[in-house]
Amino acid sequence: MKTNGFIDKKISRHKTLPEVIAERLKQAIINGELKGGQQLKQDEIAKRFNASMIPVREALRILEVQGLVKLYPNKGAIVRELSVEEVEEIFDIRIMLEKGALKFAIDNLDHKEMEYGEYILKKMDVLVEEEHLSQLNFQFHNILYGASQKNILLELISDMHIKLERYMRIYLLNMGYHQTSQEEHYKMLEACKNKNKSLAIEILVQHMENAKQSLVIFLKSREN
Repeated sequence: MKTNGFIDKKISRHKTLPEVIAERLKQAIINGELKGGQQLKQDEIAKRFNASMIPVREALRILEVQGLVKLYPNKGAIVRELSVEEVEEIFDIRIMLEKGALKFAIDNLDHKEMEYGEYILKKMDVLVEEEHLSQLNFQFHNILYGASQKNILLELISDMHIKLERYMRIYLLNMGYHQTSQEEHYKMLEACKNKNKSLAIEILVQHMENAKQSLVIFLKSREN
């Protein structure tokens, strides 16, 4: 349940207060409730969470590391604007990382992981307008990459996902590319089932290039 616009005060017992504040603000940014260029007033956030300024500042530093806000001396925190340059760079990094992860993973993927990947895709088929779609999208990719057993590489991929998530929600929902993305996912999964490493990687790269170019065109059109 939301209160005061974008803050849900239900606090997880498994997270610190700064982590909870950061998570609530992150979801508000990704959902578009907090817009690019919007200032995040620390005193208002502290009041809504009944918290001191210290955990609020820690939360904003977490969001800065995640690439969602920018901290300025004497100005505070500003939600980062969506940009063509950022989406291009993040996708280029993702392609390099995820090609490697999939290459390491394919030989280790077993029947159970393939079945779970297909289960996630079927869930996505019926979640056309759900905000959790981008999270399931990453979960599907992560199922494939998890078999690589390269923990540092998986952490880097996860970091890129956080930086890209609000772009992916635009791509999958606002721009209506969910069905196209799903078709590419099923082809990738089939190539993995057949242990066709080169084809799976080729589909993966094209899958991300398609998303990147579509987002670049969309963002440029908003600038005009």
